[in-house]
Amino acid sequence: MTLKDQAIIVTGGASGIGHASALELARQGANLIIADFDLNGAERVAAEVQALGVKAFAYKVDVSDPAAVEALVDFAVETLGTLTGVFNNAGISKVQSLLEMDPASYRRVIEVDQFSVYYGLYYGARKMVELGVKGVFVNTASIYGSVAAKGSFNYNAAKAAVIAMTRSGALELAEHGIRVTAVAPGFIDTPMMGQLDQSARAALAAQHVTNQLISPEKVASVVAFLFSDAASAVNGSTVAADDGFLAFKV
Repeated sequence: MTLKDQAIIVTGGASGIGHASALELARQGANLIIADFDLNGAERVAAEVQALGVKAFAYKVDVSDPAAVEALVDFAVETLGTLTGVFNNAGISKVQSLLEMDPASYRRVIEVDQFSVYYGLYYGARKMVELGVKGVFVNTASIYGSVAAKGSFNYNAAKAAVIAMTRSGALELAEHGIRVTAVAPGFIDTPMMGQLDQSARAALAAQHVTNQLISPEKVASVVAFLFSDAASAVNGSTVAADDGFLAFKV
């Protein structure tokens, strides 16, 4: 499996799954744009990627702004010479009951977690078609795109939409040789998890078959596979990286 000389945008690349995926994609030979609202974090990750011997550039982006995503795609082509892949990974969440969730709170998660995937697909695919590139998109969905969770009404809605957009995007773009896939992580051991107390972390880990949180690196290996030619038969599908949660825990 190799991604040598591929040119891939990673949104939300400054931390967590985005950070781990950027490093794994780089190990496979891909040149990267590390895009994040946290520019300092993106620059740190870009430096780590460059140390692996490939090209990497940091870029500050608000993925909820369509003009900003279009500019990101243009930047990628200007700096890397082409665009062969987009990892639509950026996302946010806020635990809040439906009765407390005012329209602004609902809209913010939808804009970042759902609309950004559409913007990445729309501007990225149009650029690939313009360049004659048979590229690949990987979208970050979630186990919560398939099951409900209290306090996650907006997140559930956004991630379910990502799964649907992955299917529809694959169908729409197949004639151009462009693949669209998604990964649905379970409970990942990211810095955000570090804010939880030990009992809360244990309760989440217990919903996995191994009773452990999943490392970002394990999700990154799935992401790298989906971008590779080894996954050429995977199209429109959402691959669960959830340690059995969807198969055995619901």
